[in-house]
Amino acid sequence: MELMAPYRLQPESVRSLFDRIAPTYDLLNRLLSLRRDVYWRRMAVREFSGQQGHFLDIATGTGDVAIELIRQGIQGRKVVGLDFSEPMIRRAREKLLKKGLLQSVHLGLGDALFLPFPNQLFSGLVIAFGLRNIPKKREALVEMVRVLKPGGKIVILEFTLPERGWMKRLYLVYFTKILPRIGGWVSGDPEAYAYLPESVLRFQSAEEYRALLKESGLAEVSIRSLTGGIVSIISGIKNAR
Repeated sequence: MELMAPYRLQPESVRSLFDRIAPTYDLLNRLLSLRRDVYWRRMAVREFSGQQGHFLDIATGTGDVAIELIRQGIQGRKVVGLDFSEPMIRRAREKLLKKGLLQSVHLGLGDALFLPFPNQLFSGLVIAFGLRNIPKKREALVEMVRVLKPGGKIVILEFTLPERGWMKRLYLVYFTKILPRIGGWVSGDPEAYAYLPESVLRFQSAEEYRALLKESGLAEVSIRSLTGGIVSIISGIKNAR
């Protein structure tokens, strides 16, 4: 399979893509993952179990992770959801309004490379299925560390490839052949769902993400594989010193 052309990783191209698929984003997440995406987000947010304070959800999309942060949280937990796609933020706001959570979650447009927050503001930070879309991943992680309190945790939820065996072979067929066709048909945007497997194949290993977190100054970096390794949770702690 030919990997993604460089231009498609340009921020404006990626933003335009997500703007276009916003109306069918939730439907296709559930359909294409057989609803496992709900479980994956739940497990990622569980990494913050018992923590309170302010949390930042980067690439919040339609707000599912932000909602889960509140659902699992204790009284007083506040969440900021940030995304670069205005249609996605509108969808998230509609969802939060229906659930009565607009007082607990603040939504805004923003760039992961230039977070509009002071140093050491957040107790925890999560980015779900978004880091692979950022060309300058290390710079983005350094910026995330900047706004995190000492002792705070960063959680990355991302697609990865199973390392070996029948699961890898089966997944590659589904991911590169079947998923783009279903996604393109339902969304009416074949390019968008061709981009998904290409973006994962360009940066496919949980170990690559682990190395990035360590390079960004995080300690106690760990990996947790889900659903046979097709998704991984990579987390790290900001040193308290």
